[in-house]
Amino acid sequence: MRADRLLSLLLLLQNRGRMTAPELAAELEVTTRTVYRDIEALSASGVPVRAERGPAGGYRLMEGYRTRLTGLTDAEAGSLFLAGAPGPARDLGLGAVLATAQLKLQAALPAGLAERVRHVQGRFHLDAPAWFRDPDPVPHLAQVARAVWDQRVLRAHYRRWGGEVHRELRPLGIVLKGGIWYLAALADEAVRTYRISRFLAVDTTGEAFERPAAFDLAAYWEESSRRLEAALHQGTAQLRISPRAQRLLPVQFGTAGVRALESAGPPDEEGWVRVEMPIEAQAVAVSDLLRLGTEAEVLGPPDLRQAVAEAVAVLAKRYAAP
Repeated sequence: MRADRLLSLLLLLQNRGRMTAPELAAELEVTTRTVYRDIEALSASGVPVRAERGPAGGYRLMEGYRTRLTGLTDAEAGSLFLAGAPGPARDLGLGAVLATAQLKLQAALPAGLAERVRHVQGRFHLDAPAWFRDPDPVPHLAQVARAVWDQRVLRAHYRRWGGEVHRELRPLGIVLKGGIWYLAALADEAVRTYRISRFLAVDTTGEAFERPAAFDLAAYWEESSRRLEAALHQGTAQLRISPRAQRLLPVQFGTAGVRALESAGPPDEEGWVRVEMPIEAQAVAVSDLLRLGTEAEVLGPPDLRQAVAEAVAVLAKRYAAP
């Protein structure tokens, strides 16, 4: 591992110019004492590292020196698809590999193009997790990811609704959706989806398996998402909503809220409009619609309107003055 760290240190100096020992230590996640030893090792091997003292000092490479050790390993090349998502890369156990791959790639680019890459990186950032929710604890994610990559059978202890089960899985792919990690895997000759945070224990066997040649992870996930959405949506609510609720709808209901507004009727004299929204089971729908408070009125179906009215009556009684 020290050879990898020395290469990373060399590429940092080549890509960024002068850097201090604390800056290098922070990038490499080591102590400054380790940086000093690594600088000495690089110098002893013939790399022209120059030390500059003073407030603006640090370490830099001799003017004009460039390493050609920029070939990517298989793991580094495979990690580049996560270049815009360092957090997920770290969760998958690829953080250090990705960082090294990016340094090598930058070192191999012409000076002008490398500067443009840094320019873009400083202005665009991908933050995958959803708002206002802590990420799922996924202690087994890296092990699951290795099994996906190596095509090894997993024995998993999994928590699901109604109890815990043991499954033998042939892992096919991993999906990050709204900050939640999922595994697509063959189980009992069918591809199923598992939320990785619900794995209580996993054991990678030495057994390899043949990945189905026709399996397409993106296509599977799209179809699976459509099936889930169709299963969840059990009806349609007719609503009358205020101008404020029209702004809240996309925030609180996502794509469903956006689509509802796209098909909204004309506003009345108060600016309220009529929309239709897909809903889940009635109990879920009542809870969701109450989030709009006094900014919405449920017009139908009649049983949903009645259920909302009953919930409001209970709340009114609960909060009535003693």
